[in-house]
Amino acid sequence: MKRDITQKLKDEHQLILRMLALLEKMALLTAQGVCRDYRFYLDGVDFIRNYADRFHHAKEEDILFEALIENGMPRANSPVAAMLMEHDQGREFVRALEEAATRALNGEAGQDQAIADNAFGYLELLREHISKEDEILYPLAERLIPEAKRDEIAAGYQRAEDEAKAGLEEHYRGIVAGYEAKAAA
Repeated sequence: MKRDITQKLKDEHQLILRMLALLEKMALLTAQGVCRDYRFYLDGVDFIRNYADRFHHAKEEDILFEALIENGMPRANSPVAAMLMEHDQGREFVRALEEAATRALNGEAGQDQAIADNAFGYLELLREHISKEDEILYPLAERLIPEAKRDEIAAGYQRAEDEAKAGLEEHYRGIVAGYEAKAAA
């Protein structure tokens, strides 16, 4: 039986999807002019940048995607190239979301639509992105990457986790859970 090299990434997707559900709920309220909790968006940007991007995407980009390329997948015009492009597109939505939320938090009027538009753009992109990874790319990686390479990939994931700030995953789980509790109240 081959060692699984994608389940950890799928598990991380679940926390990201929980944050996306919160982002969707808040963006709908912001678009309706009901929500003025701009701090939430900055906390969301922090989560996306540090958990989804630096912690999770780093494992994909630096470890799994490189292993796919080493095992025959082209770097260009491939599923890996498409995933990397979508990571970059997501970063642009997050940058614009942060700018609009910061302006709103500083009292600048008229930012709600930019906040909602960038939140919705990111949501749509990332939900589709996660679906493609979970349903297409990860199963492909499980088939393509040989057993001899799997311990190295697992060790790479562990190094990435060891290099992350201590308690990073628990910290962001707590932030998501806190906002989920607030949203349910």
